[in-house]
Amino acid sequence: MGIHEQMRVAVSAVLITKNADKQLEQCLQKLSFVDEIVVVDSGSSDSTLAIASAYQAKVIHQEWLGFGPQKQFAVSQASHDWVLCLDADEYLSEELSLSINRMLENPQAAAYRFPRCNRFMGRFLKHGEGYPDWSLRLFDRRRARWSDDAVHEYVICDGPVEKLGGDLMHESGEDIALYLSKQNRYTSLQAEQLYKRGKKVGAGKLLFSPLLRFFKFYFVRRGFLDGLPGLVHISIGCFNSYIKYAKLIELRRLNKNG
Repeated sequence: MGIHEQMRVAVSAVLITKNADKQLEQCLQKLSFVDEIVVVDSGSSDSTLAIASAYQAKVIHQEWLGFGPQKQFAVSQASHDWVLCLDADEYLSEELSLSINRMLENPQAAAYRFPRCNRFMGRFLKHGEGYPDWSLRLFDRRRARWSDDAVHEYVICDGPVEKLGGDLMHESGEDIALYLSKQNRYTSLQAEQLYKRGKKVGAGKLLFSPLLRFFKFYFVRRGFLDGLPGLVHISIGCFNSYIKYAKLIELRRLNKNG
């Protein structure tokens, strides 16, 4: 190992998985530069574990805790304080890999975010809601951690956050039916979170939140440049906003009358 490599900060790549064999290998192939791969699995019945083992990953079983707690548990299992958190259906672009390697030679912040490029209906979206989709995924765990949210979790950091060049590619391989099924689960979890926080909404929020969201992402953020996939992606996001608040209203009424 040369002097240049010895001075570089060590980093662990951390993933949570369940039945992710269709995407996992592409993700792991792009992680040859990391010092460790940690895979926390919540009960895969496909070949996920075999693929992880083939890439010398440290595999740990953990029953599902919710997105935030599961990811934080995975971070705690890493051998190194710098962690790169990925989902199995994501992979690093060449530019992002180079940016991360350069940063590790001399970290200047507590955490780093980079744009995520989402594939939808066969197209990588470059506008609207699908891009740049800034994602904070690389951090020093002594100064940052995942939130406890069961869905739409985020990293809480007590130090400076900087940006890195290059895209985190997100290629889930889902068709619209599966995508909608997942969004249905997410909106239920979001409504439950809002209910626990005492959030109240009325007809105005229910109606105007989706409309404002569409205007923002389709026109201001130029989602129309992504063609039909961009229109469908933004429309589903607007529908999710409507459904999330409708479910919250339902929760409040059921618990009021129950």
